[in-house]
Amino acid sequence: MAEKPEESQSTPPVSSPPSSPAPEEPYSIFDKRQKALIILVVSTAATFSGFASNIYFPALPTIAHDLDVSVELVNLTVTSYLVSQGLAPSLWGPISDVRGRRVAYCCTFLVFLAACVGLAEAKNYATLIVLRCLQSTGSASTIAIGSGVIGDITTRAERGGFMGIFQAGLLVPVAVGPVIGGALAGSLGWRAIFWFLTIYSGVFLIFLIILLPETLRSIVANGSRTPSNPIASFPLRIYQKTTKVQWNPTATSSQPAERKRIDVTGPLRILISKHASPIIVFLAIYYAVWQMSITAMSSLFEERYGLTDTQIGLTFIANGAGSMIGTLITGKVLDIDYRRVKAQHESRSTHSDVEQSNSLDQHATNPEDSFPLEKARLRLVPVFSSVQCLSILLFGWTIQYPDRVHIAVPIVSTFITGWTAVSTQSVVMTYLVDIFSDRSAAASASLNLARCLFAAGGTSFIMPMISSIGVGLAFTVCVIVQVIAMLGVVIQWKFAPKWRREVEGVEEDKTQG
Repeated sequence: MAEKPEESQSTPPVSSPPSSPAPEEPYSIFDKRQKALIILVVSTAATFSGFASNIYFPALPTIAHDLDVSVELVNLTVTSYLVSQGLAPSLWGPISDVRGRRVAYCCTFLVFLAACVGLAEAKNYATLIVLRCLQSTGSASTIAIGSGVIGDITTRAERGGFMGIFQAGLLVPVAVGPVIGGALAGSLGWRAIFWFLTIYSGVFLIFLIILLPETLRSIVANGSRTPSNPIASFPLRIYQKTTKVQWNPTATSSQPAERKRIDVTGPLRILISKHASPIIVFLAIYYAVWQMSITAMSSLFEERYGLTDTQIGLTFIANGAGSMIGTLITGKVLDIDYRRVKAQHESRSTHSDVEQSNSLDQHATNPEDSFPLEKARLRLVPVFSSVQCLSILLFGWTIQYPDRVHIAVPIVSTFITGWTAVSTQSVVMTYLVDIFSDRSAAASASLNLARCLFAAGGTSFIMPMISSIGVGLAFTVCVIVQVIAMLGVVIQWKFAPKWRREVEGVEEDKTQG
């Protein structure tokens, strides 16, 4: 080390012609068709959480009868599932942010596969509730890991549309899951539901291993760095050879992979951080009310309209269809809103002589402190939340009087609830991935933790509350809580920009120190 200065002093400098600046490396080397395939794989992976949950709803009365327990006890399996669904991503999300997306996916699907086999053979209530928790541990993290993958390969300007497609994919089970569950339970028995999930997850795991490349930026950068680990390098090498994006193979290949430690408490710290907690708690409450209405549907439609398992499954189509349509449209609107706000911001910045070197798309390395991200992402939230409140009221008060109101009315209300609830969720999840781009899976896990724990609490007491005060009053109470929760949006809009800049300043000081 000490010889290098001497050598440099004795050697005269050699003049060389000025070299042109190297072309800027793309944010991701994956081209549009490759991104489409990746989004398709992670969206399909995310369906397992919804399938395992929603395919189960129409069979609740049948399972209660078969295992000789009350419907309230079987409803507790929904609650326990949601608790595990909230906690599991707090482990798997940080693991995927450090060890890689493929490793996390493979581990979670193996757990899910084993739980499904056990559930298909369950003979008593205790086994059912324990294995449902294990099943949730395996399936719930697919959403957090998938959000991380999208954060890896997309910029802010295009992320809303891709997140909308991802949300629509994971919501397919909300529409078709109950139909499949009702048909299987009504014809082959409720155990066939779990054999179906076993086959589905086993086949998909093979496709995931073959098709999904490693995308974690600390391991593969923008996709141009090939890790030595064979699990992470395949099929990334194939994507590198077939991409149509121009990239420099030597730009990052010589750079060592960034070493990070697994931070299991990361999602919890994000959850309690002041620049994220208001919007997370807001969404958790709205998600909980949505899940409460879905959980109550099976028993209410059976009791008040005399529907069979298969018919109950068909009533869930409206909720799922609304969810899918809403998130696809919302994703496109998010992209349009972001581009509009970005253009306005850049125009103002130009007129005020702000340096143009801070690219809005390179937010992972050059955060744009003054960019009004809340305006670009959250201004649709009050609209969606208000409409959801109205749809919940419509559901509660129409199903209260089945002899006066046709069943089509509460079913239509579930379409509106699904549309608005998932649209709000898509907006908030995209926003969180934006502000925690280096910990996108952990950010998604924090959101999942809050919404599932709130939903677990809500689904555990919704039926007793309905029994004591009636359907209409029960959901009116829920709406009152939702209206109060809108204060979280107001706080996020007014104070989050300042709080984010403070946190970014502290992190920069730590890095420089």
